[in-house]
Amino acid sequence: MRQFSARELNDHLQESDHPPQLLDVREEWEFDYCHIEHSVLIPMGEIHTRLDELDPKREVVVICHHGIRSGQVGRFLEYQGFENVINLKGGVEDWATQVDSHMPRY
Repeated sequence: MRQFSARELNDHLQESDHPPQLLDVREEWEFDYCHIEHSVLIPMGEIHTRLDELDPKREVVVICHHGIRSGQVGRFLEYQGFENVINLKGGVEDWATQVDSHMPRY
């Protein structure tokens, strides 16, 4: 599993002809408070029952608050056959400090 910093992900999103699936694995209240545009919420505790909502052939960027939960989900996705998984290290916290200073922080 690759690890992208917030800046690396921002560059990747701007340069990509085929945008990745942005998978936010936080809880609903966290997602409602702040999230990266175009991300889809599937809380960590629901991922095993909602895998069919993701395309295992597409690149998937897994997102959480600080990068811990997303790393765990990323490893699970790889075990399930997902071929191109990226963990956003530092999560939305780093996104807010390095990319989008208007994003609320918690």
